[in-house]
Order: sequence, then structure tokens, then C-alpha cells
Amino acid sequence: MNKSLKIAGVTLGVFVAILVVLATAIYLITQQHWDTTHELSYESVELSDDPGVLEHGKHLLTIRGCFDCHGENLAGKIFLEDPVVGRIVATNLTAGEGGVSSHYSDEDLVRAIRKGVRKDGKSVLFMPSHEYAFIHQRDLDAIVSYIRNVEPVDNQLPDHKINLPMRAMYLIGGDVTLFPARVIDQTTPIPVDEPATVREMGHYLSTTCIGCHGRNLSGGTIPGVPPNWPDASNLTPAGPMAEWSEAEFFTAMREGVTPDGRKLQNEFMPYEMVGQMTDDELHALFVYLQSIEPSETSVRN
Repeated sequence: MNKSLKIAGVTLGVFVAILVVLATAIYLITQQHWDTTHELSYESVELSDDPGVLEHGKHLLTIRGCFDCHGENLAGKIFLEDPVVGRIVATNLTAGEGGVSSHYSDEDLVRAIRKGVRKDGKSVLFMPSHEYAFIHQRDLDAIVSYIRNVEPVDNQLPDHKINLPMRAMYLIGGDVTLFPARVIDQTTPIPVDEPATVREMGHYLSTTCIGCHGRNLSGGTIPGVPPNWPDASNLTPAGPMAEWSEAEFFTAMREGVTPDGRKLQNEFMPYEMVGQMTDDELHALFVYLQSIEPSETSVRN
């Protein structure tokens, strides 16, 4: 009996030691990824205080989800606090106390938006810069112009905190964009030409969808979100949207109600954000989604 207990104790000790070593390795590797500094690029924007430009910037910040994360006043907030994920903080973008605009140059803002790189050269955390890397020059000018013109708000926020389960999912899962700077081609220049066709405009707008629906928009389990989140819908012609009319698509995006009467939850599918697109933008997005290659749900590539 004593011998059995001793063997069990040794086995348990070895198991615990393995877990400690594994947890330490996961922490050190992910911390090294976080602490990696990237070469600083310098891309300029043309600022404007023209009301039309600022209104366009506000529209882009709306449909690209910036207000959803950073708040309507862009003062930032704790975006997510979860035992599995940790604490994800959306930065205060204003020039108030705790905000970045007071010490970020225009080039610094562009780099964070497009390249996912902070002023200190390290990657931003969880910000979907990989979705914004292809925003063209006119839109980027409007976005930064709007950020520069918002009222300063004093809002000191806590630091990010990444818990071990999230770090493990990042290393093992492969599709969790925890450090966007690591997956963005840092040499890609700002696109100058705007989308020339309706389909190209739809493709341009659809980049905001890839974070949840995957690069091929086939949906499925969303990497890195809390376990209570539902799967993302398959947006390709292999999914339910293949049977939707354009009018039904507009209703789903504007009112959050699908053709079968299902009510979308804005927390998981931000129809209130997407529904702010203009009629022309929603039309372009619908045309693009109907034209892409059908893909089996959950084949995220």
C-alpha cells in the first residue's frame, strides 16, 4: 500500500513538474513575441479640418468598428475581461490624460492602425490592424484627421493582462491574432487607388469581417474569444446567405433580423455597426459575398 502511494505521489509530482515547465515555456515564448520590436516605418497622411473629411472619418470609424472598441468619444475602455482571455484594453485615442494623441505623431498613428506597431516598436495587442492594413490613402487621411479633431478626454486605463489559457491558444491554435504586427507584411505601402468596381468595394469593406468569419469568410469557431460566444456564420455561397435576397441582407444588417426570423445579438454580430454603411456600401458588400468561392464552414484559411 505504501509503495503504491509512493508511486502515485512520484507520478503526480512528475505530472505537476511537466505542467510547470510547459506553463513557463508558454509564458516565456508568448512574452518574447510581445516584447519583439519591429522596424519603424514612416508613412504620412494629409490632415484636414474640412467638415466633409471629418464626417467621412467618423463614418469610417463607425463601420470599421473603432467606436465599438474605443467608445463613442474614443477615450478607450476595458474591452474584455475574462478568466480565460485576461484583460484586453482599448486605448484612449484622444489627447487627454492617458491618451496617445498627445505623444503619438501622425506617423505613429498610421503605423499602429496599418502595421500594428506601437510607438515603442512593439506590437499592439489584439487590435485588428491586419484588417486595416489595406485601407487606402483617402480613407486613412480621414480617419487620422477625425482622431486629431476629437475632444480630449482624461481616461487613465489599466494595462493589458494576458492569461495563460489565452497564451496557450495563441501558440497552439495558430489563428488567434494576439500580436498583429507579427502577421502583417510590414513592407506593404498605403494603397493609393480606391476600389474601382462595386465588387472591389465589397471586397475592401469585407476585410472588417475576417476577424470573426475567417480570411475566407467561412465562419465557424472564433479563435480567442470567451467560450460562450457562438460560432460565426458562413458568409460564402456555401452558407445560409446564399438563399438571401439583397433586401433580406439589408434587413439583417440594418435591423438585426434574418429571413427566418432569427434576432441577431449585436454583442456577437455587430449589425448596429455594419448597418451604418451606406446603401451603396451594403450593396457592394452583398455583391462581393455572393461572388466569392463557396467554402465549407470552419475551413479558416
